[in-house]
Amino acid sequence: MNALPSLYISHGSPMTALKPGQVGRRLAEIAAELPRPRAIVIATAHWLTQQPSVGGAAQPETIHDFYGFPRALFEIRYPAPGAPDVAAQVTALLDQAGLTPLLDPRQGLDHGAWVPLRLLYPQADIPVVPLSIQPHLGPAHHYAVGRALAPLREQGVLVIGSGSITHNLHDFRAGYSETNEAPYVRPFTGWIEQKIQAGDVEALLDYRRQAPGAERAHPSDEHLLPLYVALGAAGEHFGGRRIDAGIDLGFLAMDSYRFDSAPAALTAR
Repeated sequence: MNALPSLYISHGSPMTALKPGQVGRRLAEIAAELPRPRAIVIATAHWLTQQPSVGGAAQPETIHDFYGFPRALFEIRYPAPGAPDVAAQVTALLDQAGLTPLLDPRQGLDHGAWVPLRLLYPQADIPVVPLSIQPHLGPAHHYAVGRALAPLREQGVLVIGSGSITHNLHDFRAGYSETNEAPYVRPFTGWIEQKIQAGDVEALLDYRRQAPGAERAHPSDEHLLPLYVALGAAGEHFGGRRIDAGIDLGFLAMDSYRFDSAPAALTAR
């Protein structure tokens, strides 16, 4: 089997599940391009822990980790099975990399996992293993997590990071809209795309100092950190393709990225 790509997905508001719009179309297109995975490992911005934690439930529950939304959203279930064997393998790979993981036999799928997975694989018939992030440890740690998981891609496992390419919820009250975008969004997302296309991992790891508008785009790191899991899982030599799904509410950019391994000769600079 050829290695699967790794993915970074901007999952947006929980309302994406009810009104998928352009995001839903883009994710359906991504799924149609891919061979069917035997399992999915998804690092989600909504499961935060002190050290890497791996969900090993045989039947993970659908977690509705939000409030104030329509009742129909709370009625959605994503009944994908778990993959305890893959969870054990993930734990072993992270342990071998010195990342001191924990295996959690009860963790379910929060909306950072089930909202995009429901759009990628609506039949919920591919086993899923959730993976936590550690916001206090920063990009380099999450890149190392991804590098540890890279061998899974050659075994039919799809590695996904789920977050948001921009994520400043303080801007809900700022009056931004489709016709009045936050001024930091396009400079920031353009910088990310440029550095990914250049393969400049060092700059990406230092995004908070180098990227324009970084502190406005991400007052805290947790929604960008899954990008580094996906980036690391792509391996040392990679090609990254931006998948544009628009800008929601004028400040939540919905970019996703597909990372494929590339021969070293094609990535030499």
